[in-house]
Amino acid sequence: MLRVFAIAATCFVVGCQSLPEPVAQSPACPEPEIPACPPCEIFECPEPRVVERLVVQPAPPVEPEQARPRTGGELDLPIIGRVEFLQLEYPGIQLEGLMDTAAELTTLGVADIQLVEKDGQQHVLYALTDPATGEVHPMDSPLQRRATLKLGDGSSVRAYIVRLWLTLGENRARVEVALSERTDMLAPLLVGRNFLTDVAIVDVSQRHTLDAL
Repeated sequence: MLRVFAIAATCFVVGCQSLPEPVAQSPACPEPEIPACPPCEIFECPEPRVVERLVVQPAPPVEPEQARPRTGGELDLPIIGRVEFLQLEYPGIQLEGLMDTAAELTTLGVADIQLVEKDGQQHVLYALTDPATGEVHPMDSPLQRRATLKLGDGSSVRAYIVRLWLTLGENRARVEVALSERTDMLAPLLVGRNFLTDVAIVDVSQRHTLDAL
């Protein structure tokens, strides 16, 4: 009995020695700590820089131009501009006239003035050029008298005076006209007071007012 127990005990000891030792388990890897991302910085676009500002505003309404009066003065005379066209009845041409209210006589610019005698009466021969066509018209007018004309520079000149029919707007008159060969005249015809008196009022700020009528 004891023998059996000894054999059993020996087997138990040998068996225990022959059993493999348990493998030691490696410790579990710790979960990696994920660092928290810092908050992303938000970049904002700067406000656009205004280089030039365009402001659109409606234009103010255009007020109608106040109509200029066509007549004036105690005699209710027509108001004309400083420069107007006049009709020279013979040879029937149109000339631009400058209203010269400082001059007593009307002056006409001509060329080739000659004094001749016909049938015992003195006549003035001269040439008149049509500004529109350049045509030269030979003229013959009875001499009325001689006169001394004062020029703008203070000098004076002798001139032959004739009578011619002139028409300005609705006014037609036969007036004395001084003939001049001056080349520095501001217009072919300088209209003086002998035509303008009681005929029209001159507005020096206007020109060719009769053309629009």
